[in-house]
Order: sequence, then structure tokens, then C-alpha cells
Amino acid sequence: MKPQTLNDLVQSRGPGLLHDSRFMPAAEKSKVLEQWERFLKSGLDKERFTKLLYHHLIQHCSFIAHFDIHGFYATYFESGDDTVRFLSQFDTRGGMPKSVEYGTNGWLTDEDYYDVNIEMCRIASRHIPGLELKAKNDQRHADMAKAEALLKKHGVDLPGGAK
Repeated sequence: MKPQTLNDLVQSRGPGLLHDSRFMPAAEKSKVLEQWERFLKSGLDKERFTKLLYHHLIQHCSFIAHFDIHGFYATYFESGDDTVRFLSQFDTRGGMPKSVEYGTNGWLTDEDYYDVNIEMCRIASRHIPGLELKAKNDQRHADMAKAEALLKKHGVDLPGGAK
């Protein structure tokens, strides 16, 4: 049997309208999507990471809380490698994305939240390539700075003049 794709899931659920669910009305889902897009467009700026977005991620996208909004932000957005890992949960280029915390896709197929979560993936698809490139570049620079500091600590000189 062929694995289900995100497109298959969308087709099986009907038109891409947000619907009210027991704990989240469609209007709140819409606000989450607006804040999600602003956060991604900002380059993952901490000031744009809202409580509403944080609560949606931990309650309906299978992320653990990491103590609070600040711990969550530090966990996923202060290291390039961790940012790439976070973004992978919304990246549909490799098929149906899975939770980075649990390795399942229930967060995307849940009857009450599939609509908003699929839309989060669609929005993210426009931003992931650039955000991923920046995160990888930031990680490379952080790794190089750490390597230089360790070499200096141990008095090692590299060819080309670096100490």
C-alpha cells in the first residue's frame, strides 16, 4: 500500500476551510495562522513568537512545552541545528511530516486540528528553504567560533594564520 501523502489527506477531508472544533473555534485557528506567518516572515524573531502560537504548538502539534514559552524558544530557535529540526515538522518536501518529538503524524491527522496544521505546513513551505539556509549558516558560524576557541585554548595554530 502506498503511503498517504499530505495531498491525499487534504483530498480525503474536503475543502481547505477551517472548522470549529471543541476546544478551538475557526476564528482562533485563523489567528494562529496569521501569527504563524508573521513569525516565519520575521525570520523567527522572538518578539513574534506569541503565547497563542506557543500554546497551539504544545497542545495541538505534538511539541512538549519545554517548561514555558522561553524554554521552548531557546530549545528550537537559538541553535541552527535545532531550528532545522523544528522546521522539519512542517516540511512536506519529503512527504507527510512527522512530529519531531514523537515521530508520528497524529498531530497532522487529528480530526479537530488537521485543518489548521495542514495550513501551517502550506504556509511554512514558502518560508522553510530560506529559514533553513539561514539556520544552517548560523550553525556553521557558531561551530567555527567554538572550534577556534578550543584551538586557541590548547595553543593550536592552523595553517593560514588562525590561532
